[in-house]
Amino acid sequence: MYIGKVIGTVVATIKISHLESRKLLLVDQLDLKGQETGYYDIAVDVVQAGPGDTVLVIDEGNGARQILGIDPGAIRAVIVGVVDEVTITDVEEIASEPYAVSI
Repeated sequence: MYIGKVIGTVVATIKISHLESRKLLLVDQLDLKGQETGYYDIAVDVVQAGPGDTVLVIDEGNGARQILGIDPGAIRAVIVGVVDEVTITDVEEIASEPYAVSI
């Protein structure tokens, strides 16, 4: 999982059947200081997020497919929450850990 910022929408008029009627959003992963990193994902939105929203993204295919109730399927990233606030007490200490970016 990671926290990201929705920076746009993705329009695909032709897509595989399990993506039909699903909203796709372009998400930029945020670092621990809340800055955009330039690492982008196209994610299926299940929480009605929109451009400018800070979101929680599950970025693991099996979990994403379970959330959407499809198996098999070509899904890796799903927006599962709109983030209201993040509080980190010591960003510098956490950022030094090798697993700090992903939850």
